[in-house]
Amino acid sequence: MILDLNALTTLEVQHYLQHIIAPRPICFASTVDREGNVNLSPFSFFNLFSTNPPVVVFSPSRRVRDNTTKHTLQNVMEVPEVVINIVDSDMVQQVSLASCEYPKGWNEFIKAGFTMEPATLVQPPLVKESKAKMECRVLEIKPLGTAGGAGNLVICEVLRLHLDTAILDENNKVDQRKLELVARLGGNWYCKTGIESLFEVEKPNTQLGLGIDALPASIRNSQILTGNDLGRLANITAIPKRDPDFSDDLLEQAVNGLTDEEQMQAVHVYARILIRSGDLQKAWQVLLTAV
Repeated sequence: MILDLNALTTLEVQHYLQHIIAPRPICFASTVDREGNVNLSPFSFFNLFSTNPPVVVFSPSRRVRDNTTKHTLQNVMEVPEVVINIVDSDMVQQVSLASCEYPKGWNEFIKAGFTMEPATLVQPPLVKESKAKMECRVLEIKPLGTAGGAGNLVICEVLRLHLDTAILDENNKVDQRKLELVARLGGNWYCKTGIESLFEVEKPNTQLGLGIDALPASIRNSQILTGNDLGRLANITAIPKRDPDFSDDLLEQAVNGLTDEEQMQAVHVYARILIRSGDLQKAWQVLLTAV
């Protein structure tokens, strides 16, 4: 199916984009108006865009149904400061409650049961229950349109971080396994990071990787190895040399009595197991033996 977005309604565009551009981190923004009234609201159009200077951006969009603007947007226009509280699984239901469109002047901290904690540099309060929060100065507000659904980019400089020591390791760095972040998908769907869903991908070499196109054809055209498998094999600077003394009992058992074609498939199955267990050096030796 090919969709021309110009032929869709705004709600249809919202449906497709929010379901496929996901998961999105959640900006749980606390702001104040010029009278000092506090507002607290979540936004999933949010991300990090620079570390020097440290800049994050979130977007309170105009409402699709009636083209009105959110209190958060009105507040940062009056007082260009915001605290961005990071959402984890321990607080997601309260965060959802805070997204209700309470009348202006109502305090979502109270409605959603959160605790206000004074910030150190800006006027809006911190959410005490959040394990990571950022005090920010609003640098610019960039409207993307005037129709319902149009975003307003709130460009913020992060001035100060507040981190719960419970999410830090022995070196005072954030341990990703200790922070069950929650992210937004389409419709009513959310997801969370947890030890069961986390995995690591090694960063590319500082030197240029070999590339999948440079792998031997018998490996590159494998019907067993996936693109991810090939990507890990190719993230080296040169094909390793075959060790003439390499031997493996499991490999010999796997190929014993098979035809040449069957042996090649068995080798690639075994290599796939090694690749996914992280033993790339042995996987290469297995593959080079077959080549």
